[in-house]
Amino acid sequence: MSDTILETQGLTKEFRGFLAVQGVNLTIRRGTIHGLIGPNGAGKTTCFNLLTKFLIPTRGKITYDGRDITNMKPAEVARLGLVRSFQISAVFPHLTVLENVRVALQRARGSSFDFWRSDSVLKQFDGRARELLADVGLTEYAELQAGSLPYGRKRALEIATTLALEPTMMLLDEPTAGMTHEDVDRIVTLIKRVSKGRTVLLVEHNLKVVEGLCDNITVLARGEVLAEGDYMAVSRNPDVQAAYLGTDPASVGVPESAAHG
Repeated sequence: MSDTILETQGLTKEFRGFLAVQGVNLTIRRGTIHGLIGPNGAGKTTCFNLLTKFLIPTRGKITYDGRDITNMKPAEVARLGLVRSFQISAVFPHLTVLENVRVALQRARGSSFDFWRSDSVLKQFDGRARELLADVGLTEYAELQAGSLPYGRKRALEIATTLALEPTMMLLDEPTAGMTHEDVDRIVTLIKRVSKGRTVLLVEHNLKVVEGLCDNITVLARGEVLAEGDYMAVSRNPDVQAAYLGTDPASVGVPESAAHG
């Protein structure tokens, strides 16, 4: 089994003459947490959508687990174990928390979304659904409507539904966006726990989260790879400092010692 689980070669996306992503070569090692960061307009979301097949590249190649997925559809790559979350929390607000996870389990096990099936058929998924809720700290919320959850708990529920699809690799789009400090800490702890035995790629603006979570980081700027390495390496990179902040490294959480070391 190769050490590399996801790789891109010359990944490029052009929109009517505008190069949103240009010649990106990305290598993600199996079993790691890999961060994709960059200033606004860097091409992170476009790159993320290319990797998860919500966009088809203009040029380049994407290989997942040794298989060319460049022209596959999102559902096809999800069935291969490459599963994403979204920047805006996506739950069924009028279903209970338990039912949200059960729907994902039905899909993962090949069952259709037939809500009119008998309780006995649907409840076969309840045991595993409750295990997943326990994994993300939502046991006490199981019978509440998902729409009533605080924002941070909705993101935890989304991670539970992502886990229900039994991913080999999880792609998380700004999992801590809009959260309080308490919620951020909770989600960081959760990602660390659920990453065991999996690979995680995350797009994240909060560099303290990136520092605490990521084994490796790729920095994008103007659609191209600007730097790669661990947090300390990229935070010391003068091109990264200039792209993010101009003259004040501390303003985005880059340690002063790293910025001037």
